[in-house]
Amino acid sequence: MIRRIASATVAAALFTAAPAWAVTAGNSGTIKLNSTVALTCTVAVTDAGATLNILSGSSNVQVGSVVENCNDGAGYTITVASSNNGTLKSSATGASAVSYTTSYDGTSGSGSSFTVTRSGAQFNKTSAMSVTVPANAQAIAGSYADTLTVTIAGK
Repeated sequence: MIRRIASATVAAALFTAAPAWAVTAGNSGTIKLNSTVALTCTVAVTDAGATLNILSGSSNVQVGSVVENCNDGAGYTITVASSNNGTLKSSATGASAVSYTTSYDGTSGSGSSFTVTRSGAQFNKTSAMSVTVPANAQAIAGSYADTLTVTIAGK
């Protein structure tokens, strides 16, 4: 008899607890997931430390390289700008500015700036920058310089 009472007590406890575990049919909920990826465009410029020869000319001398990263699916632009409007300048008495041409990834430009357009996102795209200076055997002695600035912008 003791066994029957214990079994009946356990069975009663199970039936009493059962409704707490029950799930109502047709009851549901949703969780909405969202995320945003920020526009990120960067360039890493490496100066090759090249020296250009004005007297005998320099042809297509690599002066640096650029690593482009831009996650704009519509593309982006790279602008190469010269501080001296595409000339090497000297502070030496009687020196004239020396014009040159810059080439970047198949596009050449002279003057103040030029732009290269990319049609989609790119990551770790490395391109060389080179300069061509025509020979000028009558250049005045002195140091000549210019600065090229590379800028990236998403579309």
